Amino acid sequence: MARAGGLPHHPAVARPTIALFDIDGTLVTCGGAGRTAMERAFGDVLGRSDVGGFAYGGMTDRAIVRAATRAAGRSDDAATLDGLLARYVGHLESELARTDRLRVLDGVHALLDALTAHAHVAVGLGTGNLEVGARLKLHRGGIWERFGFGGYGSDHEDRGRLLAAGVVRGAEKLGVRPEAARVVVIGDTPKDIRAAREIGARVIAVATGGFRVEELADADLVVGTLADARVLPRIAH
Repeated sequence: MARAGGLPHHPAVARPTIALFDIDGTLVTCGGAGRTAMERAFGDVLGRSDVGGFAYGGMTDRAIVRAATRAAGRSDDAATLDGLLARYVGHLESELARTDRLRVLDGVHALLDALTAHAHVAVGLGTGNLEVGARLKLHRGGIWERFGFGGYGSDHEDRGRLLAAGVVRGAEKLGVRPEAARVVVIGDTPKDIRAAREIGARVIAVATGGFRVEELADADLVVGTLADARVLPRIAH
């Protein structure tokens, strides 16, 4: 098709995009199974289950067990933290198996379905969960297979650095250099927003976790749920 004046029209090619989704409070709610599993692990290793009395939102799994270990007055050496995380994973599997409170949050299925139509978008995870924990939670919710890659708490304790790992893997999926891709982080906490900014990403915040819309105002877009019609074009434009 030619434009006026006889010049051919070439449709704009969408920029390769990496979408990194947080899990807890963004994709699913586990009905307290994760916290219960953590507290059981604290009891096993630290002798106290009450040392995790702080907000977990936006923290990586390793940061959570480190904070709890310090609160218990114990050394946060690698062996102790690894032991706690191993116990946690075992308890998480059993807690998820018995809970009837895990649910996929509003709009998630429809958004993931819609994103499959956009070949320039690589859909992955950017989560503080260990990779095995992410798999257990999302498999229980029936959506693990929707994500082809991710950056996980098992990659790094720092959230910005685990997101960067996810960007590298997403770029490999798209067959481009990481710097050639546009990155969108989707999360539900101020920590998600700050980590996204650290890697130069755009960020969509959803108020389905423990934070209100006004507490997430530093994001590029804040929505009540992922069913909001503005989310898809912000990721796939």
